[in-house]
Amino acid sequence: MAKAELPILIAGGGIGGFAAALALTQKGFAVQLLERAADFHEVGAGIQLGPNVFRMFELLGVGEQMSHWAVFPQNLIMRDALDGSEITRIPAGARLHKHFGYPYAVIHRADLHNTLIEAVRRSPLATLSTGSKLVAYEDRGDRVVLSTEGGKTFEGAALIGADGLWSAVRSQLVGDGKPRVSGHIAYRGVIPLAKVPEHLREDNVVLWAGPKTHLVHYPLHRGEVYNLVVVFHSSRYEEGWDSYGDPSELRQRFAGQHPKVREFLAMANEWKMWVLCDRDPISQWTRGRVTLLGDAAHPMLQYLAQGGCMAIEDAVVLADRLAASKGDVNGAFLAYQQARYLRTTRVQLTARMYGNIYHAADAVRDLRRQMLAGRTAEQAYNGVAWLYTPVA
Repeated sequence: MAKAELPILIAGGGIGGFAAALALTQKGFAVQLLERAADFHEVGAGIQLGPNVFRMFELLGVGEQMSHWAVFPQNLIMRDALDGSEITRIPAGARLHKHFGYPYAVIHRADLHNTLIEAVRRSPLATLSTGSKLVAYEDRGDRVVLSTEGGKTFEGAALIGADGLWSAVRSQLVGDGKPRVSGHIAYRGVIPLAKVPEHLREDNVVLWAGPKTHLVHYPLHRGEVYNLVVVFHSSRYEEGWDSYGDPSELRQRFAGQHPKVREFLAMANEWKMWVLCDRDPISQWTRGRVTLLGDAAHPMLQYLAQGGCMAIEDAVVLADRLAASKGDVNGAFLAYQQARYLRTTRVQLTARMYGNIYHAADAVRDLRRQMLAGRTAEQAYNGVAWLYTPVA
């Protein structure tokens, strides 16, 4: 591909799309990023950052900025939501940093997203277009032509579908229908730190695991706010994102749980709700000059806290393969797919398994305690070494 000719088109202006734009422009490729919404924004609140993604930040040149906005918790803790007892604790501070070479942190999605946007906007090789909803694309062999809902067309040397769970690029490329509805609902809320009572504040990421429910909380945005995410099983909803949750439903689902859990639930005045979905893993998400990235390629449940991290890894690996391809776009895309699909498949399937562990009841709850309670920090680290060891 002649870098001075057509740009690489990127459909989707979320975390994955901007990570791809940044990685590619740093390799000397021109990009045109197309976002369907009227502006660039991230839906959601907190996102967890494993050591694997901090290596990506370093390669992308944004590590210092991410660390500025991030909160670095001391521990990752799982508690039983019924009796309040601690099931397991993993040191997440200096000890984890030393073990993996990079830290563990939490960050507001908007802070991460804005850092990537600002870095891309500094590049003269990037063109950003909002209000551009993809309708279809045509791979003409030497280029890709993309059509939008407003009647505009864009030409590019290649197309990267980074347009999320409901990807229009995937719909045409793979054609595998709607995402898989998990039957799990998530509510999220953000509370100013001043409104969180002292006895509930912790410099930790805490997960309260209950029967078909869990609550996660941790500080965000340089410690100025508290992030709450609650998940419960429900068949009431088929699909949805960013609609308002029903506090009475939460009270019903979490009735009988530990007083601290119910105290957290009572604090948020407003909850946003979304239905958790994923897809079965696939080995082929590339055809010709078109490929997928992030949730468009391998959407996963959030139980492993790796969706955004995997998209950023994708971006770095994809840019590396394109830079090494000497103009063979299809070969580069296939090499990227080959490098990524087994790792992301493992994350997708492990995330489903973690959901069962978090939401265990009765005998499975007892087995969870037996399996996790006696773990040392080193055993815990070894269990996630496949995930947290940087890939590049």
